[in-house]
Amino acid sequence: MSRLIRVEIDDSAIPPASSQVEQDRKVAIYDLLEENSFALPDRDRQDVPPGPYGLLLAIREGRLVFDISTKNGDKVGEFHLSLGPFRQVVKDYFQICASYYDAVKNLPPAKIEAIDMARRGIHNEGARTLQERLEGKAEIDSDTSRRLFTLICALIPEG
Repeated sequence: MSRLIRVEIDDSAIPPASSQVEQDRKVAIYDLLEENSFALPDRDRQDVPPGPYGLLLAIREGRLVFDISTKNGDKVGEFHLSLGPFRQVVKDYFQICASYYDAVKNLPPAKIEAIDMARRGIHNEGARTLQERLEGKAEIDSDTSRRLFTLICALIPEG
């Protein structure tokens, strides 16, 4: 039962999302709920209620917030991560995504594939950064980390 069964985004503190970002969120949440691995380690010798869990992701006071609850909605914990370690990889990801969307409209398949490989590489880098930042707070696999990174990108305003 080390998994997420509910994922919500609190985007009240950021500008409204574009239709593309909104679609990316929906797909990432759908994929995340279909398959994920999310466990909370015991802290300070206190048992953590077993999953499954609900997750609310938000940006508050310039920090990424993971608000975790039980399937019944009882709060399990909350942790905040600095956005600093994500800023460059998110910026790079936004730039490569823009190049990819432009390429799909104008370039031959071989060029699109090369840009897509670069996009996936940057996405993997962001997912690794997330796993490192969550060390000791939550245990996630690489696919879960990739999907959560997509949601983090959807919370950080471009530009």
